[in-house]
Order: sequence, then C-alpha cells, then structure tokens
Amino acid sequence: MKSGSGCAQLSLALAAGFVCIALALNGNAQVRTKTTTTSGTPTQSVTVDRAEVVLVAGNDLVLKMDDGTIRHIPDVPDSFQATVDGKQVGIYDLKAGMILERTTTITTTPKVVTTVETIKGTVWHVNPPKYVYLTMADGTNERFEIPKGQKFNVDGQTVDARGLQPGMIITATKVVEFTATEVEQQRKLTGSMPPAPTVLPANAPILIAK
Repeated sequence: MKSGSGCAQLSLALAAGFVCIALALNGNAQVRTKTTTTSGTPTQSVTVDRAEVVLVAGNDLVLKMDDGTIRHIPDVPDSFQATVDGKQVGIYDLKAGMILERTTTITTTPKVVTTVETIKGTVWHVNPPKYVYLTMADGTNERFEIPKGQKFNVDGQTVDARGLQPGMIITATKVVEFTATEVEQQRKLTGSMPPAPTVLPANAPILIAK
C-alpha cells in the first residue's frame, strides 16, 4: 500500500465506544465533522445621548449636546427617521428647539464553538512510541503522531503504542473548542417638540418699565 505523507497528532482509541480528546489533526484523512455552538448569558449596556436642534438647513443639522458643545452634522441622508412625540419625522421635519434622544443598546453574547472531527481506520503499521499508520476507507494510508504518554483501551486492557497491532480498527477523534463573542448594536432615535410659546390673553395688561 502507498503510505500518505500527511501527519497528525491526536488521541486514539480502539473502536469500542471509547472516545478521547485529540490534540491536532493535519493529515488528509477523510473526516466527519460536527460543529456545535453554545451561547452563554448575554449582557446589555445602554447609553443615552441627548441634543437640542439648533439649526436645520436642508440636509445640514446643527445640534447642541448635553455638555454644551455644538455639533455640525452635514449631509444628513433623506432616509433619516426619528420618532418625535409618537410620529415619524424626517430631516426636513426637524425644527429648532426640538430635543433628540438617541438610545444605543449593545448586547454582548459569549459563545463556545466546538468542532468534533472523527476518522476511522485500520492499523496498518506502528512505529512506537511516536507514529501509527492507518488505512482509511478509501484505501489510502495516513500517518498520525501519537501524543507522549497516550494509552489505548484494548479489550479492557490499557496498553501503550507498543500494544497496537496491524488489523486493529481505531477511531481517532479531534475536538477543537474556542470562544467567541457576538455583539449586536441597536439604536433608537426619539425626540420631542419644543414647548409651545406662551400666548397672553388679549386683555392682559402690559407693563412698561420706566
């Protein structure tokens, strides 16, 4: 048989429902892969930014922020939308004195992604204590590196690489696990109209300071 040139380092177990965790897999062996993702408890952070509309000129917007700074936002897109007093308004509907409030919610969800790759082959040759050659289902041979101190369960007995014999069926499993973080950001823009000016009654006295 022709021996493959790929090399892998992994944990091996004789096919009897006994599965070990593998260290690495670099060979060209045919594998079955299963990936699962487990989500942890999400956390949320909410920030609120408020500003007063100072000037609207076409698509140019000037705001006065909560800290008193003036911010000029040029070329506001026509698709701009804000909910002001329960109604949807666009950039051309904004008026000086309106209060805009942007609420940003960031949801962070930790995830654990686990990938399990499983191969099955017949021992073709053993070069203890470091290598074992497996004949795969397609007839090719692949070489795998045996981790230092690796033990195998053979008919209820624990043996090292020297206990492996040609013809034994071996299942090799590689488990790769890594953590990831999913971040989702949502923004909501709301506002309120400026207070209506105070209208004095027609017969209200007018005081003129002398």
